[in-house]
Amino acid sequence: QVRLVESGGGSVQAGGSLRLSCVAFGYIGASYCMAWFRQAPGKEREGVAAIYSALGSTYYAGSVQGRFTISQDNVKHTASLEMSSLKPEDTGMYICAAGPCPVTSVLSPAYRHWGQGTQVTVSS
Repeated sequence: QVRLVESGGGSVQAGGSLRLSCVAFGYIGASYCMAWFRQAPGKEREGVAAIYSALGSTYYAGSVQGRFTISQDNVKHTASLEMSSLKPEDTGMYICAAGPCPVTSVLSPAYRHWGQGTQVTVSS
């Protein structure tokens, strides 16, 4: 009953910036997390950023710390990911996730709802 729709992907050169958006349609819950994951061919799905709706607490993978910023609009149920200083290794399919916050780690792939993803390609 929940649908997540991502947008904002594209191709950029190293050092460039992109802004991704994830809009949640439907009721997620009174308290929930939204997160961004990425997956490149031959690599595991990686949690890159997450945000806890109740407190606005943010969490980042070490590989993107200081370069990516996740934010939310709890009224519109939207999570945005601002990406800067992009590197070729940031290339991948970026997938939005939402649902109850995973108890082990908010960056673990244990979310209830998933989007289809938006491709990000960073060239050298």
